[in-house]
Formats: sequence, structure tokens, C-alpha cells
Amino acid sequence: MRKVLTTLVLSVSLFANDIIIKSSDFSVDETIERIKSVVTKKGLSVFTVIDHKANAKGVNMKLNESKVIIFGNPKVGTLLMQEDMTIALDLPLRILVYKDHGQNVKVAYRNGTWIKSHHFLKEDALTNKVNAGMEKISDKARLK
Repeated sequence: MRKVLTTLVLSVSLFANDIIIKSSDFSVDETIERIKSVVTKKGLSVFTVIDHKANAKGVNMKLNESKVIIFGNPKVGTLLMQEDMTIALDLPLRILVYKDHGQNVKVAYRNGTWIKSHHFLKEDALTNKVNAGMEKISDKARLK
């Protein structure tokens, strides 16, 4: 029984490490706008914003505020896809901004190391660049 619990705890903690969740000092909309600003100042492209709450409302369902901003750098993305085309399933990059059950605004994104471990990428340099970029973008957008 102890082995089963230890394995379960390790599995949950490893899974939890794939997604980074941070609190935002701003509303969902303001956080999204701040991400847009940071991303475009860095020379990245914002491809779209998906409003999950609006989509849920369209099918007569309720959902807390929840938006995903999709953005990226086609040059870096192309380099990654040249190594392993299946990485296109995880690109462009995205950040989820949402209100949790306690009405706190959260910013969530996948750790770039997850991408490397689930695709056949050889080099750490681009993965490290993605991680550093996502950390900077999310921190500039969510903190006063």
C-alpha cells in the first residue's frame, strides 16, 4: 500500500510540474491585454484569443472567465518543427488566463521541458529559450 501511495504522489507531482500556474494582480481581460503588449513588444505574433466563457455561454453552459492567448515566433517554431514535426501539435505557444473557483485570476502555461520530453528534440537551447520567454512574459503581464 505504501508503494502505491508513493507512486501515486510522485505521478501527481510530476504531472503538476508540467503546468506552471501563477496568480495575477489584474483581471482576466487586463492580464490578456498585458500579455498581448509584452508579446508584441518582443516581436512575437499574437494569433488569436479564445474566450472559453463566451463559447460556453453559446451552448447555454456556465464557466468562469477563461481565455487562452495563442502567440509565437514562426522562426523559432519552424526550427523546432524541423527537428520534430509533431511539435506542431503543441505550437504556437499559449497562455491560459482564468478565474479559479475562489475567483482569483490565474495565469497557466506548459513548461517547455514538457515539450522537449514529449517530442524528439535533441537540443536544450530552444527549450530553455521558450521557458525563459514564457516566464518573462507571464511575470510582466501578471504583476503590478
